[in-house]
Amino acid sequence: MLKIRKAKLKDLGRITEIYNEAIVKTTATFDTQPKTLKEQKVWFSNHGTKYPILVAEEKGIVIGWASLSQWSDRCAYSDTAEISLYVKEEFQSKGVGKKLLEKVLQKGQKAGLHTVIARVAEGGEASIHLHKSVGFEHIGVMREVGRKFGRLLDVHLLQKIYDDRSL
Repeated sequence: MLKIRKAKLKDLGRITEIYNEAIVKTTATFDTQPKTLKEQKVWFSNHGTKYPILVAEEKGIVIGWASLSQWSDRCAYSDTAEISLYVKEEFQSKGVGKKLLEKVLQKGQKAGLHTVIARVAEGGEASIHLHKSVGFEHIGVMREVGRKFGRLLDVHLLQKIYDDRSL
């Protein structure tokens, strides 16, 4: 049975493992070097009620995670967050990502965020479709802004603005 819950520091090893899998195998992130637990502890500490981290757990094992992070440290952006969503490869396309996405967006809305931004690299049609299924709108493309695996890649920008009808 799939359980979505708030991430705990003890989950950081699995969160890091899932993220590092995406770093080395995909363009879902533009990080190019695997993260250490020390680096991830700093990332984890920058999250809380306004910027939650949630995990998806199956049979007691973390199989995916989602987070809302500060979009910018400039004060005018304080009600804007960026979403991250990663699911262990063998659990993708089974509804885990959508459940994580819905729950983390609910938490962001309850925390008082106004809008959430998603950045999806070229080739991430499934991710674009997933985000659109929960109310994100495509707002633009940044052309050739990232280089990974020897290729220059475009990044699609999607945005969800909370209103009284959201979620």
